[in-house]
Amino acid sequence: MKQTLQLKLSQQLKLTPQLQQSIRLLQLSTLELNQEIERIVQENPLLELGEDWNTSTTDISSPDNLSADTEHLENVPEPADNSEQSVSSDEHAQNDMEWPEANHTAESTSHHDDDYEGPQIPAQPITLREHLTLQVACLNQVSDREKRIIGVLIDSLDDDGYLLQPLDELLEMLPSELGINGSDLQSALKQLQRLDPPGVGACDLQECLVLQLQALPEHVDHREQALIVVQEHLKLLAAHDFTQIKKLLGCNDECLRTIQKLITHLNPKPGSEFDSQRERYIVPDIMVTKQQGGWVVSLNMDALPKLSINRLYANILKQAHDSSARSLAHQMNEAKWLIKNIQQRSFTILRVARAIIERQQQFLEHGDVAMRPLVLREIAEVLNLHESTVSRVTTQKFMHTPRGIFELKYFFGSYVSTDSGGACSATAIRALIKQLVQQENSKKPLSDNKIATLLEQQGIVVARRTIAKYRESLQIPAANLRKSF
Repeated sequence: MKQTLQLKLSQQLKLTPQLQQSIRLLQLSTLELNQEIERIVQENPLLELGEDWNTSTTDISSPDNLSADTEHLENVPEPADNSEQSVSSDEHAQNDMEWPEANHTAESTSHHDDDYEGPQIPAQPITLREHLTLQVACLNQVSDREKRIIGVLIDSLDDDGYLLQPLDELLEMLPSELGINGSDLQSALKQLQRLDPPGVGACDLQECLVLQLQALPEHVDHREQALIVVQEHLKLLAAHDFTQIKKLLGCNDECLRTIQKLITHLNPKPGSEFDSQRERYIVPDIMVTKQQGGWVVSLNMDALPKLSINRLYANILKQAHDSSARSLAHQMNEAKWLIKNIQQRSFTILRVARAIIERQQQFLEHGDVAMRPLVLREIAEVLNLHESTVSRVTTQKFMHTPRGIFELKYFFGSYVSTDSGGACSATAIRALIKQLVQQENSKKPLSDNKIATLLEQQGIVVARRTIAKYRESLQIPAANLRKSF
């Protein structure tokens, strides 16, 4: 085969590192963004976490305000490959930012005043294991060996307080040199099941409910009959077969109503109140308020990362023009792009949020039933953004409204056509289903077919299977399980 040389021209789309960083920051949540910034600050000495953005001079409510005075950075030498630093993109402002000055005076950093109070560290919540271990330590009539066996059972409980495996399987896993037999585990389990909270140490739901009923005082009305229902007729109760239960117990409606109330007030997960995981609080990115009859959308400034350029290193770099400053100049360039990308990220989120609220004002006025159909493509076309960009912006970004905190994705969804030729969003349909169920007669609950018929009378044609899907997403039981007597 003869070898030849050919000249070929082709075009290739290549993302610069700055544009890649912008896309990556855009899809991060506020928590992930702060973690990413902390990592970058540790690697780049020219960046530091400041107390506040210079909000008095930097306003990101419009793209024209993204530019700021950066004269103190103009003389900083750029890296040799600076030709790749220019990015042509619809979502990048072309002007530099204003770098808030870092105050390194002794007066600003001194906190040795006697009245100064440091941050208070919240106490760690007690876990189920710790709660049970403290009770075991206070058992006076139990030997140390028995306490250690009870401790083995405590370690075998799940977060809800149930025993993870049967005693015979647990016995096979224990080393033989411990000298523990089946009767020892049975005795230890009885001791464990007497501890607080009632129901802990059960193997299944039925045993858990029985333990809680047995822990009630004997004078509680219909306690013994409730025990019979749980031990022998729990499936009938779950199926709401009240007629059969009354026949088996020989009781009237009032008696069965008291029994049902007694059982349903028991805790099926006795260990859930000792959840060892810390609560995670949502910090909204957008704040929506009503002012002078209109809805105002603004950024939550407390959620914005607080970054600034280290003034000391910036001044040193300004005076240095030799080749030794090239590495530091490259880090300065990266710092500038990071702050610019973070502010551009906030501006893009604000634009998308304003476009959403402009189309969902009826939701803010009247609730879920007034949610209008909305898709990502509609917002993308209005803002001249790519649909994938809108998807990144609306994922794990939250909006605080008078009706609660919602993820931006909440305002989008599928829809169904109406008889009038319009459309109704899935959120509005779910809200209507919830209203109908709340207003139904509990003795004759609405079936899925009946709900579909009622919606059809309002001009919304929805299949029965769709009603069932929406009902299940709302965690509403089927009609036969909602029936009371």
